Amino acid sequence: MVGIKDVAREAGVSVGTVSNVINRPESVAEATRSRVLSTIDRLGYVRSESARQLRAGHSRIIALLVLDMANPFFVDVASGAERVAREAGLGVMLCNSAQSSDEEAEYLGLFSEQRVRGVLVTPADTTGRNLEAFRRQDIPFVLVDRVVPSGEACSVSVDDVVGGSLAGRHLLDQGHDRIVYVSGPMQLAQCQDRRTGVLQALGEAGLPEDRLRVLEEKRLDVAAGRDAGARLLGMSPRPTAVFCANDLLALGVLQALFAAGVSVPDEIALVGYDDIEFASAAAVPLTSVRQPAARMGRLAAELLIEETGENAAGHRHQRIVLQPELVVRGSSFAKSARKIR
Repeated sequence: MVGIKDVAREAGVSVGTVSNVINRPESVAEATRSRVLSTIDRLGYVRSESARQLRAGHSRIIALLVLDMANPFFVDVASGAERVAREAGLGVMLCNSAQSSDEEAEYLGLFSEQRVRGVLVTPADTTGRNLEAFRRQDIPFVLVDRVVPSGEACSVSVDDVVGGSLAGRHLLDQGHDRIVYVSGPMQLAQCQDRRTGVLQALGEAGLPEDRLRVLEEKRLDVAAGRDAGARLLGMSPRPTAVFCANDLLALGVLQALFAAGVSVPDEIALVGYDDIEFASAAAVPLTSVRQPAARMGRLAAELLIEETGENAAGHRHQRIVLQPELVVRGSSFAKSARKIR
Protein backbone atom coordinates (compact mmCIF):
# COMPACT_ATOMS: atom_id res chain seq x y z
CA MET A 1 0.00 0.00 0.00
CA VAL A 2 1.32 3.43 -0.97
CA GLY A 3 2.06 5.62 2.05
CA ILE A 4 2.56 9.32 2.59
CA LYS A 5 6.34 8.83 2.69
CA ASP A 6 6.21 7.32 -0.81
CA VAL A 7 4.35 10.37 -2.08
CA ALA A 8 6.84 12.72 -0.44
CA ARG A 9 9.84 10.88 -1.93
CA GLU A 10 8.37 10.77 -5.44
CA ALA A 11 7.32 14.44 -5.33
CA GLY A 12 10.62 15.57 -3.82
CA VAL A 13 9.03 17.24 -0.81
CA SER A 14 8.76 16.59 2.92
CA VAL A 15 6.07 14.48 4.57
CA GLY A 16 4.81 17.66 6.22
CA THR A 17 4.30 19.30 2.84
CA VAL A 18 2.25 16.35 1.61
CA SER A 19 0.18 16.55 4.79
CA ASN A 20 -0.39 20.27 4.22
CA VAL A 21 -1.49 19.66 0.64
CA ILE A 22 -4.08 17.18 1.90
CA ASN A 23 -5.28 19.05 4.97
CA ARG A 24 -4.37 22.72 4.42
CA PRO A 25 -3.88 23.16 0.67
CA GLU A 26 -4.08 26.95 0.87
CA SER A 27 -0.81 26.96 2.85
CA VAL A 28 1.20 25.37 0.00
CA ALA A 29 2.48 27.18 -3.10
CA GLU A 30 0.43 26.37 -6.20
CA ALA A 31 3.30 24.76 -8.15
CA THR A 32 4.23 22.50 -5.23
CA ARG A 33 0.61 21.67 -4.57
CA SER A 34 0.07 20.67 -8.20
CA ARG A 35 3.17 18.44 -8.18
CA VAL A 36 2.09 16.68 -4.99
CA LEU A 37 -1.49 16.18 -6.20
CA SER A 38 -0.21 14.79 -9.49
CA THR A 39 1.98 12.34 -7.57
CA ILE A 40 -0.90 11.32 -5.33
CA ASP A 41 -3.04 10.63 -8.40
CA ARG A 42 -0.27 8.70 -10.18
CA LEU A 43 0.56 6.51 -7.19
CA GLY A 44 -3.05 6.02 -6.14
CA TYR A 45 -2.38 7.18 -2.59
CA VAL A 46 -5.32 7.17 -0.16
CA ARG A 47 -4.76 8.73 3.23
CA SER A 48 -5.30 6.64 6.36
CA GLU A 49 -8.52 7.77 8.01
CA SER A 50 -7.78 5.60 11.03
CA ALA A 51 -4.51 7.45 11.62
CA ARG A 52 -6.22 10.81 11.26
CA GLN A 53 -8.98 9.65 13.58
CA LEU A 54 -6.42 8.57 16.19
CA ARG A 55 -4.87 12.05 16.18
CA ALA A 56 -8.18 13.91 16.21
CA GLY A 57 -9.96 11.66 18.74
CA HIS A 58 -13.04 11.24 16.55
CA SER A 59 -13.91 10.40 12.97
CA ARG A 60 -15.59 12.25 10.13
CA ILE A 61 -18.50 9.82 10.28
CA ILE A 62 -21.97 10.51 11.68
CA ALA A 63 -23.97 7.44 12.65
CA LEU A 64 -27.70 7.24 11.95
CA LEU A 65 -29.58 4.51 13.82
CA VAL A 66 -33.22 4.03 12.84
CA LEU A 67 -35.98 1.62 13.77
CA ASP A 68 -36.71 0.09 10.39
CA MET A 69 -34.92 0.77 7.11
CA ALA A 70 -37.74 -1.04 5.29
CA ASN A 71 -39.94 1.95 6.16
CA PRO A 72 -39.60 4.67 3.48
CA PHE A 73 -40.12 7.28 6.19
CA PHE A 74 -36.66 6.54 7.57
CA VAL A 75 -35.19 6.48 4.06
CA ASP A 76 -36.37 10.08 3.70
CA VAL A 77 -34.93 10.98 7.11
CA ALA A 78 -31.60 9.48 6.06
CA SER A 79 -31.65 11.34 2.76
CA GLY A 80 -32.08 14.68 4.52
CA ALA A 81 -29.33 13.94 7.04
CA GLU A 82 -26.92 12.66 4.40
CA ARG A 83 -27.23 15.81 2.30
CA VAL A 84 -26.30 18.05 5.23
CA ALA A 85 -23.44 15.77 6.28
CA ARG A 86 -22.00 15.69 2.77
CA GLU A 87 -22.06 19.48 2.55
CA ALA A 88 -20.03 19.53 5.78
CA GLY A 89 -17.50 17.03 4.42
CA LEU A 90 -18.79 14.21 6.60
CA GLY A 91 -20.07 10.71 5.87
CA VAL A 92 -23.09 8.89 7.30
CA MET A 93 -23.08 5.32 8.64
CA LEU A 94 -26.66 4.04 8.41
CA CYS A 95 -27.72 1.26 10.78
CA ASN A 96 -31.02 -0.50 11.50
CA SER A 97 -32.03 -1.54 15.03
CA ALA A 98 -34.99 -3.54 13.67
CA GLN A 99 -37.05 -2.17 16.59
CA SER A 100 -34.86 -4.22 18.95
CA SER A 101 -33.41 -2.63 22.07
CA ASP A 102 -30.70 -5.33 22.16
CA GLU A 103 -29.55 -4.57 18.62
CA GLU A 104 -29.69 -0.87 19.42
CA ALA A 105 -27.35 -1.40 22.39
CA GLU A 106 -24.91 -3.34 20.19
CA TYR A 107 -24.82 -0.58 17.61
CA LEU A 108 -24.33 2.13 20.22
CA GLY A 109 -21.40 0.12 21.55
CA LEU A 110 -19.97 -0.09 18.03
CA PHE A 111 -20.32 3.67 17.61
CA SER A 112 -18.37 4.17 20.83
CA GLU A 113 -15.60 1.86 19.68
CA GLN A 114 -15.35 3.65 16.34
CA ARG A 115 -15.42 7.08 18.03
CA VAL A 116 -17.94 8.41 15.55
CA ARG A 117 -18.34 12.17 15.46
CA GLY A 118 -21.93 11.94 16.69
CA VAL A 119 -25.13 9.90 16.45
CA LEU A 120 -28.61 10.56 15.12
CA VAL A 121 -30.93 8.01 16.69
CA THR A 122 -34.56 7.02 16.81
CA PRO A 123 -34.52 4.93 20.02
CA ALA A 124 -35.97 1.43 20.14
CA ASP A 125 -35.39 1.12 23.90
CA THR A 126 -38.25 2.97 25.57
CA THR A 127 -36.64 2.77 29.03
CA GLY A 128 -33.81 5.10 28.02
CA ARG A 129 -31.16 2.77 29.50
CA ASN A 130 -29.30 2.34 26.22
CA LEU A 131 -28.92 6.06 25.68
CA GLU A 132 -28.04 6.64 29.33
CA ALA A 133 -25.13 4.22 28.99
CA PHE A 134 -24.11 5.78 25.68
CA ARG A 135 -24.19 9.29 27.17
CA ARG A 136 -21.27 8.32 29.42
CA GLN A 137 -19.09 7.89 26.31
CA ASP A 138 -19.26 11.67 25.78
CA ILE A 139 -20.32 11.29 22.14
CA PRO A 140 -23.00 13.83 21.15
CA PHE A 141 -26.33 12.52 19.91
CA VAL A 142 -29.58 13.95 18.60
CA LEU A 143 -32.93 12.19 18.86
CA VAL A 144 -34.92 11.97 15.64
CA ASP A 145 -38.71 11.54 15.78
CA ARG A 146 -38.44 11.59 19.59
CA VAL A 147 -38.29 14.22 22.34
CA VAL A 148 -35.61 14.32 25.04
CA PRO A 149 -37.57 14.96 28.24
CA SER A 150 -34.49 15.92 30.25
CA GLY A 151 -33.18 18.51 27.82
CA GLU A 152 -29.71 16.91 27.98
CA ALA A 153 -29.56 16.50 24.21
CA CYS A 154 -31.11 17.93 21.06
CA SER A 155 -34.20 16.43 19.47
CA VAL A 156 -36.24 16.91 16.31
CA SER A 157 -39.75 15.52 16.28
CA VAL A 158 -43.29 16.05 15.03
CA ASP A 159 -46.29 16.88 17.22
CA ASP A 160 -47.98 13.49 17.03
CA VAL A 161 -50.88 14.54 19.24
CA VAL A 162 -51.76 17.13 16.61
CA GLY A 163 -51.30 14.50 13.91
CA GLY A 164 -53.68 12.08 15.60
CA SER A 165 -56.18 14.87 16.13
CA LEU A 166 -56.04 15.80 12.43
CA ALA A 167 -56.82 12.21 11.47
CA GLY A 168 -59.58 11.90 14.07
CA ARG A 169 -61.31 15.16 13.14
CA HIS A 170 -61.19 14.26 9.47
CA LEU A 171 -62.87 10.91 10.06
CA LEU A 172 -65.48 12.50 12.32
CA ASP A 173 -66.17 15.14 9.67
CA GLN A 174 -66.83 12.29 7.25
CA GLY A 175 -69.49 11.00 9.63
CA HIS A 176 -67.56 8.14 11.25
CA ASP A 177 -67.97 7.41 14.93
CA ARG A 178 -66.85 3.77 15.14
CA ILE A 179 -63.12 4.13 14.67
CA VAL A 180 -60.34 1.60 15.16
CA TYR A 181 -56.81 2.75 15.85
CA VAL A 182 -54.25 0.22 14.59
CA SER A 183 -51.14 0.89 16.65
CA GLY A 184 -47.61 -0.39 16.91
CA PRO A 185 -46.20 -1.18 20.36
CA MET A 186 -47.94 1.19 22.74
CA GLN A 187 -44.75 1.76 24.73
CA LEU A 188 -43.57 3.88 21.80
CA ALA A 189 -44.32 7.52 22.48
CA GLN A 190 -45.47 8.17 18.92
CA CYS A 191 -48.10 5.45 19.10
CA GLN A 192 -49.39 6.80 22.41
CA ASP A 193 -49.47 10.39 21.18
CA ARG A 194 -51.33 9.57 17.98
CA ARG A 195 -54.00 7.75 19.98
CA THR A 196 -54.22 10.72 22.36
CA GLY A 197 -54.85 12.98 19.38
CA VAL A 198 -57.76 10.88 18.17
CA LEU A 199 -59.24 10.83 21.67
CA GLN A 200 -58.98 14.61 21.79
CA ALA A 201 -60.92 14.82 18.53
CA LEU A 202 -63.62 12.55 19.94
CA GLY A 203 -63.86 14.69 23.07
CA GLU A 204 -64.18 17.87 21.03
CA ALA A 205 -67.08 16.21 19.15
CA GLY A 206 -68.79 15.29 22.42
CA LEU A 207 -68.25 11.57 21.89
CA PRO A 208 -67.08 9.10 24.56
CA GLU A 209 -63.63 7.52 24.39
CA ASP A 210 -65.12 4.06 23.90
CA ARG A 211 -65.96 5.03 20.32
CA LEU A 212 -62.28 4.38 19.65
CA ARG A 213 -61.05 0.81 19.77
CA VAL A 214 -57.34 0.01 19.72
CA LEU A 215 -55.62 -2.90 18.01
CA GLU A 216 -52.02 -3.06 19.16
CA GLU A 217 -49.51 -4.79 16.90
CA LYS A 218 -45.98 -5.80 17.86
CA ARG A 219 -44.48 -4.26 14.73
CA LEU A 220 -45.09 -1.32 12.43
CA ASP A 221 -44.98 -3.07 9.07
CA VAL A 222 -47.25 -4.28 6.27
CA ALA A 223 -47.52 -7.83 7.62
CA ALA A 224 -48.74 -6.50 10.98
CA GLY A 225 -51.26 -4.37 9.10
CA ARG A 226 -52.64 -7.41 7.30
CA ASP A 227 -53.04 -9.20 10.63
CA ALA A 228 -54.84 -6.19 12.08
CA GLY A 229 -57.09 -6.01 9.03
CA ALA A 230 -58.16 -9.62 9.53
CA ARG A 231 -58.89 -8.93 13.20
CA LEU A 232 -60.96 -5.81 12.65
CA LEU A 233 -63.09 -7.58 10.03
CA GLY A 234 -64.22 -9.92 12.80
CA MET A 235 -65.36 -7.11 15.08
CA SER A 236 -69.02 -6.63 15.85
CA PRO A 237 -70.16 -4.06 15.15
CA ARG A 238 -67.63 -3.59 12.39
CA PRO A 239 -65.84 -0.22 12.46
CA THR A 240 -66.61 2.30 9.74
CA ALA A 241 -63.12 3.85 9.84
CA VAL A 242 -59.55 2.84 10.61
CA PHE A 243 -56.63 5.08 11.56
CA CYS A 244 -53.19 3.46 11.46
CA ALA A 245 -50.07 4.55 13.33
CA ASN A 246 -48.08 4.54 10.08
CA ASP A 247 -48.59 4.03 6.36
CA LEU A 248 -47.09 0.53 6.28
CA LEU A 249 -49.74 -0.66 8.71
CA ALA A 250 -52.39 1.12 6.64
CA LEU A 251 -51.22 -0.53 3.41
CA GLY A 252 -51.41 -3.93 5.13
CA VAL A 253 -54.95 -3.18 6.35
CA LEU A 254 -55.87 -2.10 2.83
CA GLN A 255 -54.62 -5.42 1.46
CA ALA A 256 -56.71 -7.35 4.01
CA LEU A 257 -59.84 -5.34 3.20
CA PHE A 258 -59.39 -5.84 -0.53
CA ALA A 259 -58.90 -9.58 -0.05
CA ALA A 260 -62.17 -9.71 1.90
CA GLY A 261 -64.05 -7.72 -0.75
CA VAL A 262 -64.60 -4.73 1.55
CA SER A 263 -64.89 -1.43 -0.30
CA VAL A 264 -62.58 1.43 0.75
CA PRO A 265 -63.78 4.03 1.61
CA ASP A 266 -67.50 3.26 1.10
CA GLU A 267 -67.61 0.50 3.72
CA ILE A 268 -64.50 1.33 5.74
CA ALA A 269 -62.51 4.54 5.51
CA LEU A 270 -58.75 4.37 6.04
CA VAL A 271 -56.13 6.90 7.17
CA GLY A 272 -52.38 6.33 7.56
CA TYR A 273 -49.49 8.30 8.99
CA ASP A 274 -46.15 9.51 7.48
CA ASP A 275 -47.31 10.06 3.87
CA ILE A 276 -44.60 7.89 2.34
CA GLU A 277 -44.28 7.84 -1.44
CA PHE A 278 -46.27 4.60 -1.73
CA ALA A 279 -49.29 6.19 -0.04
CA SER A 280 -50.37 8.09 -3.15
CA ALA A 281 -49.61 5.10 -5.39
CA ALA A 282 -51.81 2.57 -3.53
CA ALA A 283 -54.73 0.88 -5.29
CA VAL A 284 -56.90 3.35 -3.40
CA PRO A 285 -54.72 6.44 -2.80
CA LEU A 286 -54.16 6.63 0.92
CA THR A 287 -55.13 9.58 3.07
CA SER A 288 -52.22 10.17 5.42
CA VAL A 289 -50.84 12.53 8.04
CA ARG A 290 -47.67 13.87 6.49
CA GLN A 291 -44.46 14.12 8.50
CA PRO A 292 -41.66 16.27 7.02
CA ALA A 293 -39.21 13.37 7.17
CA ALA A 294 -36.39 14.79 5.04
CA ARG A 295 -36.57 18.09 6.90
CA MET A 296 -36.34 16.23 10.22
CA GLY A 297 -33.16 14.54 9.00
CA ARG A 298 -31.67 17.83 7.80
CA LEU A 299 -32.42 19.68 11.03
CA ALA A 300 -31.11 16.84 13.20
CA ALA A 301 -27.86 16.66 11.23
CA GLU A 302 -27.43 20.44 11.42
CA LEU A 303 -27.83 20.36 15.21
CA LEU A 304 -25.33 17.52 15.53
CA ILE A 305 -22.77 19.20 13.29
CA GLU A 306 -23.13 22.42 15.25
CA GLU A 307 -22.59 20.53 18.51
CA THR A 308 -19.47 18.78 17.22
CA GLY A 309 -17.97 21.59 15.14
CA GLU A 310 -15.54 24.42 15.79
CA ASN A 311 -18.17 26.48 17.61
CA ALA A 312 -19.34 23.64 19.85
CA ALA A 313 -18.68 25.70 22.97
CA GLY A 314 -21.55 28.00 22.05
CA HIS A 315 -23.98 25.18 21.30
CA ARG A 316 -27.24 25.06 23.22
CA HIS A 317 -29.47 22.01 23.14
CA GLN A 318 -32.68 22.56 21.22
CA ARG A 319 -36.01 20.74 21.12
CA ILE A 320 -37.51 21.26 17.67
CA VAL A 321 -41.12 20.16 17.20
CA LEU A 322 -42.48 20.30 13.65
CA GLN A 323 -46.14 20.35 12.68
CA PRO A 324 -47.79 17.60 10.63
CA GLU A 325 -50.41 18.11 7.93
CA LEU A 326 -53.27 15.97 6.67
CA VAL A 327 -53.19 14.91 3.01
CA VAL A 328 -56.67 13.77 1.99
CA ARG A 329 -56.99 11.16 -0.77
CA GLY A 330 -59.50 8.58 -1.87
CA SER A 331 -59.19 6.10 1.00
CA SER A 332 -61.17 8.26 3.43
CA PHE A 333 -63.35 10.53 1.34
CA ALA A 334 -66.67 8.72 0.95
CA LYS A 335 -69.15 9.80 -1.69
CA SER A 336 -71.86 10.16 0.93
CA ALA A 337 -70.90 11.00 4.52
CA ARG A 338 -72.56 9.03 7.30
CA LYS A 339 -74.37 10.69 10.17
CA ILE A 340 -72.81 10.31 13.60
CA ARG A 341 -74.87 7.91 15.63
